[in-house]
Amino acid sequence: PPRPDERRGSVKSCVMSILQYNGSAIVAMVGKDCVAIASDMRYGIQQQTIATDMKKVFKMGDKLFVGLSGLITDVQTLKQKFDFRLKMYALRENRPIRPKVFSNLVSTILYEKRFGPYFVEPIIAGLDEKEGPFISAMDLIGAPVFAKDFVVSGTTSDELYGVCEAFWKKDMGPDELFETISQCLLAAVDRDCLAGWGATVHVITKDGITTKQLKSRQD
Repeated sequence: PPRPDERRGSVKSCVMSILQYNGSAIVAMVGKDCVAIASDMRYGIQQQTIATDMKKVFKMGDKLFVGLSGLITDVQTLKQKFDFRLKMYALRENRPIRPKVFSNLVSTILYEKRFGPYFVEPIIAGLDEKEGPFISAMDLIGAPVFAKDFVVSGTTSDELYGVCEAFWKKDMGPDELFETISQCLLAAVDRDCLAGWGATVHVITKDGITTKQLKSRQD
């Protein structure tokens, strides 16, 4: 006899990754002596939108940001952990943390909980005084990838890969970088029902940080 899920008229259940539970879209992109990181603003529980002002990118230093996609409860827990570890680093070293060192710190924090991981996939973007723009991304157990063009994370990562591959080019200035990362994010979230509802873009240059809010489709 047919199984219950094979009978006519029955609805098949589909298993969803816990990383997709809240939905998110985060992208970081490198320009000429500048770097940008952007995220959507939606906070949802599966298909239900709860809020449209959710912060997913956090400032970790003067020219350093981390974007956290995944389960919102773990995002908030990790943000508090990073704040604590950065204060300890500042006390011990008496200097600001460099982007690559912070990336290694994030990777270590995730890997030490690998048997019961935080359901978060971080992106780090920063401007190093010596080495210039830096971006990295990692999975939920801290396996990092370092890139010279762009990195993406969240439920919209497939769409972001497509548009970023098409629009990114070398040696963009801050204004062109802002325009490119904004259009990439807005185009990508239109194809993902779990992300969108506005966006925040941070552009880091040697002169400072520019933060802008973007309006997008509200459906």
